[in-house]
Amino acid sequence: MNVSDDYRKNWEGYWSETSDARGEAIWDSDPALSAEPHSELLLSHADAARTIVDLGCGNGTQTRHLATRFARAVGVDLSHAAVERARRAGGDGAVEFQQLDLTDTDAVRTLHDRLGDSNVYMRAVIHQSEPAARPAVAAAVAEIIGTEGRAFLVELTSGSRDVLVRAAAEPAGPPPKLQRVFHHGLKPADADDEEIPSLLAEAGLEILATGETVVPQTEHLADGTRIDLPARWFVVAGK
Repeated sequence: MNVSDDYRKNWEGYWSETSDARGEAIWDSDPALSAEPHSELLLSHADAARTIVDLGCGNGTQTRHLATRFARAVGVDLSHAAVERARRAGGDGAVEFQQLDLTDTDAVRTLHDRLGDSNVYMRAVIHQSEPAARPAVAAAVAEIIGTEGRAFLVELTSGSRDVLVRAAAEPAGPPPKLQRVFHHGLKPADADDEEIPSLLAEAGLEILATGETVVPQTEHLADGTRIDLPARWFVVAGK
């Protein structure tokens, strides 16, 4: 199945109305807090000589860092507007960006055919995908890594919902960057905790390592506290 028209329009609307300024998207954290430590965890299991594919790359902030740790980085996103922003932000010859619907099996297979077995980086994508599309997203990871690649995935846990509820209940209302997420109909932390490992197993993926973490946001509460969303990370391989 492909994603619904409403889901696609929500993401196009979000990225079309988000400026190119660094950190303007609520999840556009500094790579020092995201791709950098995540790369260290992945490289304990992965071959850095392989390409890494950043699934749900957004404006490409993390992709550009990944290109410094792996032979090449390819950032893909459902949203054309996001990919345009990523391309405008630049990068050297070791990074490229393209539009891709992860539920489009043929398009994902074509990407794998072009790149060969690759590593994957996917930060907080499954939890906000439409429920019916989540198995296809997990299957896309399996297709891209094949037998030789490895993937690093991080997904929000149910504890994130409590953090978001508290942020939305601030006396002045949700902080502006979070308000934009809600305005465009995006649904963070929408998957149950047990769903993610189940989806990975059903896609034929083996969990090599896992642990608890947070996904730092670029937004703060009224008292200045940064919003950090509880999450779990996984390093996976094809079986």
